Amino acid sequence: MAAHLEEIEVGTTFQTSRRTVTEADIVAFAGVSGDFNPLHVDEVFAREETPFGGRIAHGPLVLSMSYGMRSVRDSWKILALAGCERSFRAPVYPGDTVWGEYEVLEARASRSRPGVGFVTLGVSIRSDRGEIVQEGRDVLMVASRGTASEAGGTPGEASSRSFA
Repeated sequence: MAAHLEEIEVGTTFQTSRRTVTEADIVAFAGVSGDFNPLHVDEVFAREETPFGGRIAHGPLVLSMSYGMRSVRDSWKILALAGCERSFRAPVYPGDTVWGEYEVLEARASRSRPGVGFVTLGVSIRSDRGEIVQEGRDVLMVASRGTASEAGGTPGEASSRSFA
C-alpha cells in the first residue's frame, strides 16, 4: 500500500539505487533534448577546449536519472513533481556511477488543495569519484489522508492550478 503524507516523517534519510551513466545515455539525451553542445558530443573539443578533460553528461540528464533510481520514494503516493532546484557541482563522465542521498526536510498539508500535501526533500547526487555532482531540493505533491477542512478549504473551493 502506498504511503500517504501522514506516514512520511521529517528527518528521514534514504539512498537510491545506483546507475552507471553510459555513452548511449548521453547520445540518447542529446537526441531527445536537441542539446548537441560539443561539450557532450565532441571528445576532441571537450578534451582540448574545456577544463573537464573530456566529454561530460548533460546536467539535466543526471537530474532525470535521479528521479528514476529506486528508493523509498517508490512506496509514496506521489501525485506530481511540484518543484525542483538543483546546482550542478561537478561533472559526470561516461562510465561514472551515480546515486542519490535524500532527507525529508518538510512534510505539510496543502493550504489550497484538500487531500494533498507537499514533501520537500534535500537532495545530494553523488558519484563513484567521491564527489557531490548535484545538490538541491525537490518538492513532491503527495496524497494525504486529511479531510478538506484539515487542508484549509472545502472541495471545489480552490479553483487555481497552483501547487501551493
